[in-house]
Amino acid sequence: MNELFGDSVFFGLFLSLFTYWIGVKIKARFQWTLLNPLLIAIVLCIVCLVAGDISYETFNQGAQYLSYLLTPATVCLALPMYRQMKELKENWLPVLAGVLSGCAVTLGLVLLCGWFLKMEQTLTVSLLPKSITTAIAIGVTEELNGISAVTVAAVIITGIIGAVTAGTVFKLFRINEPVAQGLA
Repeated sequence: MNELFGDSVFFGLFLSLFTYWIGVKIKARFQWTLLNPLLIAIVLCIVCLVAGDISYETFNQGAQYLSYLLTPATVCLALPMYRQMKELKENWLPVLAGVLSGCAVTLGLVLLCGWFLKMEQTLTVSLLPKSITTAIAIGVTEELNGISAVTVAAVIITGIIGAVTAGTVFKLFRINEPVAQGLA
C-alpha cells in the first residue's frame, strides 16, 4: 500500500481532510462530546497508516501543508475576539483574573510535574506552552530550545481533553455564565 501512495504528494493532506470531515459528520450525527472531530481524525489516520503499511514520511509529505495554515488560522481568531470587544471590556477584570490564574496554574503544574518526575529541561520547556494555540506554542518552544513535536502533541491533547470534558465540568460545577465558560 505504501508503494501506491509513495508518489502522491497530497496523500497526507487528503487523508487528514477526509478523516476530519468524517469526524465532523459523526459528531453532528451523535452529538456526544467524546466524539471530537479532531480526535476521530487522528484515530482514523493512524488506523489507515497502520492498516495500509504507509510510512509517516509518506503521509507527512502532504500533511505538512496543513502546518502552513496554522499561523493564518490563529490570526483569524482575532476577528471573533474583536466582535466580542464590548463583552471583553465589560468583563476585563474576570477576563484578566481568569487568564492570569489559568497561566499560573498550568505553568506551575508543568514545572512541578517536571521536577517531580525528574524530566529533562528540554522536555519540561516543551510542555510549558501546552495551553495556547499550536502556532504560538511552536514559536515559544523554539525560543526555549524545546522540542516542537512534543509541544504540538501536548497542545492537541490538552485541547481535545478540554473540548471533551468542558460540558461535564460546567454541569458538575454549575458554571452557566457564558464569559466563564468561554474563559475556561
